Amino acid sequence: MTSPTSPPQIGFIGGGNMASAIIGGLLRQGHLASALQVVEPWDEQRARLAQQFPGVSVLPAASEALKPAELVVWAVKPQTFKDAALSTAPFVSQALHLSVAAGITSESIAAWLGSERIVRAMPNTPALVGLGMTGLMARAAVSDDEKALVERVVRTTGELVWVNVESDLDAVTALSGSGPAYVFYFLEAMRDAGTRMGLAPEVAQQLAIGTFIGAATLAQRSTDPLQTLRERVTSKGGTTYAAITSMEASGIKQRFIAAMQAAEQRAAELGREFGG
Repeated sequence: MTSPTSPPQIGFIGGGNMASAIIGGLLRQGHLASALQVVEPWDEQRARLAQQFPGVSVLPAASEALKPAELVVWAVKPQTFKDAALSTAPFVSQALHLSVAAGITSESIAAWLGSERIVRAMPNTPALVGLGMTGLMARAAVSDDEKALVERVVRTTGELVWVNVESDLDAVTALSGSGPAYVFYFLEAMRDAGTRMGLAPEVAQQLAIGTFIGAATLAQRSTDPLQTLRERVTSKGGTTYAAITSMEASGIKQRFIAAMQAAEQRAAELGREFGG
């Protein structure tokens, strides 16, 4: 165990985008690089991590070197989680575990690792710029102090919310985990619409991105309901009214809700598919 003044030893299984976001956030917050380890089997990615994060120990495979880890962050793809867990379990029996893998249930993780001290997280890619949104769920064996440790780690990448029911993480996955792709999709549509109306593509894209940032910031800072904010921009008979009326006639809102429900269903399927 570390002393009260030293940072916790943290191990990462998988060194992709989400692990990199968390490692970068920790280092920016002053966490010692020497207190971080990453297991990454791919040579090219291992070299990239070593260059990006000097002082962080980058390992090709799980080993005895992981034993000091107080927290292990599982940043692997759902389809490789089981094999990674079984090969790593002998070295991390005393650690708290934080999984950022979509769909894989804490019950499956507990069975593979032989531990009940598991927190599941569903982050999203804006974590790469410190503006992530992460949903968290802890099993009963996780203490309040351990939850606080998880919060300190996750807050280096943005904001977080806790849910009490694990199945709610499938909804979190559909809403915020996959959510950045929806935003990019709508940004593409707004850019393309602007281009068709005669704007230069770079101008249309700048307008679209700036509008999303501004509207989201306004919604975040305002105490008014989203509907009220929308209605303030939608004067009856005006330009916004024409656009909203067209979208309502096309059933866009209901189709969008159905699309997110499809994402939720797929998140649950991943757990069943790869959790055996």
